[in-house]
Amino acid sequence: MKNKLYFKLKNKKVQEEAFSAICEEQKHIGYYALPEQDISPILSYAQTIPEHIESIAIIGIGGSSLGAKAIYEFIKPTKNLKRKLYFFESTDPLNITTLLSKINLEHTHFLVISKSGTTVETFSIYKYIYSLQNSPKSYTFITDPNSPLEKYAQDIGATVLHLPDNVGGRFSVLSTVGLVPLALSGVDIQSLLNGASTIKKSFFGAGHMKDTLLKKAVFYARHHEQYRINCIFAYSETLKYFCEWYVQLWGESLGKRQRHSAFNVGLTPIGLIGPKDQHSFLQLLIDGTRNKSVTFIKIEDFQDDIIIPDISLKHLESLNNLNNLPFSKLINMQCDSVIEALIEEDIPLDSITISNVNEDNIGALIYYYEILTSLVGELIDVNTYDQPGVEEGKIILKKKLSS
Repeated sequence: MKNKLYFKLKNKKVQEEAFSAICEEQKHIGYYALPEQDISPILSYAQTIPEHIESIAIIGIGGSSLGAKAIYEFIKPTKNLKRKLYFFESTDPLNITTLLSKINLEHTHFLVISKSGTTVETFSIYKYIYSLQNSPKSYTFITDPNSPLEKYAQDIGATVLHLPDNVGGRFSVLSTVGLVPLALSGVDIQSLLNGASTIKKSFFGAGHMKDTLLKKAVFYARHHEQYRINCIFAYSETLKYFCEWYVQLWGESLGKRQRHSAFNVGLTPIGLIGPKDQHSFLQLLIDGTRNKSVTFIKIEDFQDDIIIPDISLKHLESLNNLNNLPFSKLINMQCDSVIEALIEEDIPLDSITISNVNEDNIGALIYYYEILTSLVGELIDVNTYDQPGVEEGKIILKKKLSS
């Protein structure tokens, strides 16, 4: 993974202070250790799922589903996976009914994921599906030790798996939360962790990622009042759900009241997919309010060599220069053209280039953004790992349900 910054920043003191803070933080924040975990228990568990199971359905919301979905949808187009994954992550009745119409209940295993064990959205969906399929063998529950959900699962004789200590939901994709469904679908989860480990070693081992991530984080923090909107512009449909994962990670981690003041701060995340969003958002980037920074993500090798046919269309001869051009080359030319246009407008941006579509690369990208989020949170003086605003909404909903 290559990351090129198109802005300059020199402040070694602030960078080293942030690096020291993150080195200290990794002693008690659990996600940092995930790349080195022993996955043999997960692989052993995966062997217990019968061969006749053709679908895995995740019942969970937010951090319980977005990460696994991002990786699955990235890998799926280039790999013949063993099982399909389905994601029940909304209380929209039309969505629930549509998803159920796509699966055979007798050939589906359900993963019910809730860190607290009491998530309203998750258990409203679970109750409905349980009314249709009530065999405990059809369910595995992933939750914190000693949660109400673990006690329920033990009572009905279902399998229970635990989240590791001190790993928040939005940072949990490389834990049991994401690795279990991905392993069941046939994704190479060890390669995912290897990719994450590459970023970790480069950052904490003073490799090129240390310098890159620190410069980028310091720029975001120093200019967070001016460039308060951060856009990912990903030039591949395979990254659509990665963008959704990033929106939760960035928004829920960084939109806070500062720890040492009464100020509310935050960086608003926006996920864009090129080239289609060139026709909806690019105008705003170039001529709109200058309050946005942009990260472009592109893929070098799409592992698909289809080309535009050598066809001349009457009255459209000016488009003959498209003939025999690989689509993979065209999409990256489109990306590079937009980058050049934004550079001319002096809009702060950087680009990330992924060599191809595989587990190592998406694992690296996930971990890269987790570290970046932690760094920016430290630099803008917020608690990156809580979500008091979300909890307020939950409290109000529970009062409404009790009235």
